[in-house]
Amino acid sequence: QVQLVESGGGLVQPGGSLRLSCAASGFNFGLLPMGWYRQAPGKQRELVASITISRSTNYADVVKGRFTISRDNAKNTLSLEMNSLKPEDTAVYYCNIAPLPRYPAWGQGTQVTVSS
Repeated sequence: QVQLVESGGGLVQPGGSLRLSCAASGFNFGLLPMGWYRQAPGKQRELVASITISRSTNYADVVKGRFTISRDNAKNTLSLEMNSLKPEDTAVYYCNIAPLPRYPAWGQGTQVTVSS
């Protein structure tokens, strides 16, 4: 079955950086567009970055220029490099297929907290 395991989150000061990783299994990772989603407390989950199978990328305006998404199809991994982090980036981050399938499976996510 689909398994998504996110890691790399933590507590970081404003202006700091983090690199998130996602290990995917149970589906043809290299044949699907992927994305990073986040959910802040009291808010809906949102897509912040996506990458196609040809490695074209797209970013939400709020993270453009600060986040970089990448993929390694040989290792079935998805990454998110996050720089110049802001308190409003605080959220649980998830990886998944983008756009979402009809019945998406979710991993446990990784918590990112940006605070001084």
